[in-house]
Amino acid sequence: MRLSACIEWLFAADADNFADRIRLAHAHGVEAVEFWKWTNKDIGSIEWALTETGIELTSFVAEPMIALTDRTNKEAFLKGLKSSIATARRLGAHTLIAQAGDDLAGKSREEQKAALIETLTAAGEILEGSGVRLGLEPLNTLIDHVGYFLHSTVEGLEIVRATGRSEIGIVYDVYHSAVMGEDTAEVIGDDIDRVFHVHIADHPGRNEPGSGNVDLKRRVDWLVEHGYRGAIGLEYRPLAASAATIVETRHMLG
Repeated sequence: MRLSACIEWLFAADADNFADRIRLAHAHGVEAVEFWKWTNKDIGSIEWALTETGIELTSFVAEPMIALTDRTNKEAFLKGLKSSIATARRLGAHTLIAQAGDDLAGKSREEQKAALIETLTAAGEILEGSGVRLGLEPLNTLIDHVGYFLHSTVEGLEIVRATGRSEIGIVYDVYHSAVMGEDTAEVIGDDIDRVFHVHIADHPGRNEPGSGNVDLKRRVDWLVEHGYRGAIGLEYRPLAASAATIVETRHMLG
């Protein structure tokens, strides 16, 4: 099983520099890394660290991070998406992550959903042939992202199916899903092909696996047994040393 360390949190206590975090991840046997925004990072040094180590970059956020629930943001997002795609291809990443944005006051859910579908459909057209896909990420609205529009995995899958574009799918975060009381098998169902990337963390706390009470192994096993072949993104705040939590997570996931 390929693990992808989110170096926003993992190895952050060991190195300020993101390139050095990549080197540390590689030194501790991690197959891949990921991060959030790319526009606030030294892409040249990251590119060199990826080349030097041979480690994979799985994903990062498509910028700008603006509300796709607001139709007036469509053109700005699509313009930024082109730059994000160029950076993804430069760094060898195959998945960009999209945030839906907040639930907007004065606009119905149907109106906002239509805006999301419209923008993501256009994004799919831009992504066509690039080798890069875009994953829309549902987030929990009970703890970490109060006011966010998309808190349901089922609704997220409805939105990406409605685009009719194979380049558009979801990032399935097991932590956010568990916080919202979802069961992985129930919400993913037959749509495993639309799951472009997976994140895990335990709950409560959003810390390393084993620190909380989420049945992470059962959920990850279900995803793999039903056809998920991507990396498992380790997007958690480590309580112990990053390297030690990765060893324990790999052992737990088997």
